[in-house]
Amino acid sequence: MQAIHINEFVKDLSDLGPRDVEIPQRKGEKDLVVKITHAALTHVDMLYAQGLHQNNRRHVKPPFILGTEFAGVITSCSPSSSFQPGTKVFGGSLGSFADYVRADESSVRRVPDQWTNAEACAVGASGAVSWGSLVFVAGLKRGETALILGASGGLGVMAVQIAKAVGAKAIAIVGDEEKAKMIQEAGADDVVNYREDKWEEKVKALTHDGEGVDVVYDAIGAVESGIKCLRYRGRLVIVGFAARDGNIEKVLANRILLKSITVHGYRFGEDGRRFPQNTETVWQGFLKLVEDGSIKPVIYREKYFGLRSISRALEDLRAHRTWGRAILTISEDVDVEEKARL
Repeated sequence: MQAIHINEFVKDLSDLGPRDVEIPQRKGEKDLVVKITHAALTHVDMLYAQGLHQNNRRHVKPPFILGTEFAGVITSCSPSSSFQPGTKVFGGSLGSFADYVRADESSVRRVPDQWTNAEACAVGASGAVSWGSLVFVAGLKRGETALILGASGGLGVMAVQIAKAVGAKAIAIVGDEEKAKMIQEAGADDVVNYREDKWEEKVKALTHDGEGVDVVYDAIGAVESGIKCLRYRGRLVIVGFAARDGNIEKVLANRILLKSITVHGYRFGEDGRRFPQNTETVWQGFLKLVEDGSIKPVIYREKYFGLRSISRALEDLRAHRTWGRAILTISEDVDVEEKARL
């Protein structure tokens, strides 16, 4: 099979390209082998390729196959598995920029009937991460106001929809008019451009009493700005630092005290490793919204076909051109489900 195999970290994303590698095989009872139809492009993938992520110091070291989120069709599983060959699934596992991936069955979910594989891949773990951040951790409630930083990204578009689904007001922060239009269509009540001067004051002016928002969802690394936008005793949840290129900001702790705010960090993957039942609760909460029709997958308009498109796709992501989730189509074989059953 072909895969984006990392023998050494790259400095230039244009150096990435497919190589021939062996098809992965199951090693344990909980292992699945999935023929990948679609893979999502995430900020983590870009960092992994360059060796800039904290996980590159531990368990993501060369050689490895790049990619973390996928949708596809199960081709091999244990007879005791809760899945069957031919089942359409989406999930997360290192090695998704490839024709096949080996994944633990706890890391995948069935593709909902109302979604295509591409749509399921566009949501990926972003929905569960955002539900866990806003509802499970920050306790966002009906009637409150949530500020979504990085609202146009894969995590952000899910956070906006989840905030609306629980009955909260959603204020979205984006960087251009195209992204503003997209996030309004996704359900945001108000949109503010972070390129405008004193945009934090504009956010506060959009709240009912001008005091600020109840919850800030930060997937980009703008904690200081988030604190400025919070009301007294507000809550801020940090999900990631996608806009900081590895340069993590230093926060003035006295600002946390002066507003008596609560700051949460939420590492979805690590939480799942330490507290798997919590992660199951989070997935159940998010999938309930999917069943209710409250969640709409958002796929970036540019088409990326085949593994040779990976460098172009990641460069678009790096340059902040994309919105929603950029999706790489790896296989368009319409008969893949039937072939998987043979």
